[in-house]
Amino acid sequence: MSARLLPPVSDLTLPYWDAARDEQLVVQFCDRCEHRPFPPRTHCPACGAGDLDWRAVSGTGIVYTFTVAHRAPHPVFADLCPLVIAIVELTEGPRLLSNVVNCDPADVHVGMAVSVRFEAVDGSDIRLPVFVPATSEAGTG
Repeated sequence: MSARLLPPVSDLTLPYWDAARDEQLVVQFCDRCEHRPFPPRTHCPACGAGDLDWRAVSGTGIVYTFTVAHRAPHPVFADLCPLVIAIVELTEGPRLLSNVVNCDPADVHVGMAVSVRFEAVDGSDIRLPVFVPATSEAGTG
């Protein structure tokens, strides 16, 4: 378990956080055009349809871009620095802002294969999706 800032949970994002609590990564799919918007939306940004459906995805992807925070952006992150803040492009297409963990920050690179795992947040039932090098075992944190 780690101390983190809690993400906002709303009616729109509740299916995402419920799935994460069960260690499953889900994204919305548009039933009309198959676009996969992220973050969650009420209507598809590609075709305007309101037929968005939550579906499980593989949890694999690549580091699209990243930065390493050597100074904590908030006191709650002080024990996590250096912290790799990355945009991960999922195999299914959407890009998520997350962290790359369980590796030396100097080893992270654009195009690096990663897979999801979930970290519990102290004092809540929230589980945050984070990413590990694809050669690492995905699981709970």
